Amino acid sequence: MTAGEGSNGDNQVEPDPDLRNFGEVLKASRKRAGLTQEQFGPKVGYSVQYVASVEQGRRHPSARFVSKAEEVLDAFGVIQIAAKQLTRRRGLASWFRQWAELEETAVALNTYECRSIPGLLQTEAYARAQIENVPPRPTAQEAEDRITLRLDRQKVLTRTPYTTFSFIIEQTVIERQTGGSEVTRDLIDHLLRCSELPNVDIQLMPTVSPEHAGTDGPFCVLESEEHQWWGYSEGQKAGQVISDPKAVSDFHQQYAKLRIQALNPANSTGLLMRLRGSL
Repeated sequence: MTAGEGSNGDNQVEPDPDLRNFGEVLKASRKRAGLTQEQFGPKVGYSVQYVASVEQGRRHPSARFVSKAEEVLDAFGVIQIAAKQLTRRRGLASWFRQWAELEETAVALNTYECRSIPGLLQTEAYARAQIENVPPRPTAQEAEDRITLRLDRQKVLTRTPYTTFSFIIEQTVIERQTGGSEVTRDLIDHLLRCSELPNVDIQLMPTVSPEHAGTDGPFCVLESEEHQWWGYSEGQKAGQVISDPKAVSDFHQQYAKLRIQALNPANSTGLLMRLRGSL
């Protein structure tokens, strides 16, 4: 999952004009209904912080939030219309937007990646090298937008209540040394720090793996805050969010097999340290 991710970190992304407009419409509708943010949040099933972020144009509202807000505020379709005017976030591909929204409030997220380090685990230098390596080369502003958004998404790793993360990454992805040896050393150090988080498991798939359940390519499975499971598959310039229970079940079976075939977290840590030592 790389092309669609755009960018992220602790940096704040400038509010998109369309997000700002939606936030103003929501705020006006809430005030017309005589509700404070503290009163409105529980009625739609979202935190006060979530409501405030949406109203300030800093967060893209989920489809469920839009539907509940329209229902609770009896807004005569105004909120739904404003939602349709939303454009993709700067630095985030339109076909990745729905998955990014699900990711923001996920209960659990399992990721298998064989092409590059997952965006949630990338360093700024690695993200920059990856973005600038793939033609057509983006403009300086486009690259910054993608990097900023990709790093910003990483906040989900440490927010509370914790989301449970599992990552299975091919050893060859690290051995490729995208960006050079120095970038790779910093990347490995970052992966080791992430692996120490209580809610994050990182497993490496050895280069030699005669039995491998991931030969169809990378994918993710996610449990939403409504406890529904979703799948995601991405290819060249396209991504697909999958809700079909049978297809998601297939992903679950693949991931369960991959977890057995990959090195366990402790052995993966040992391999990461050896890879770093060889640089």
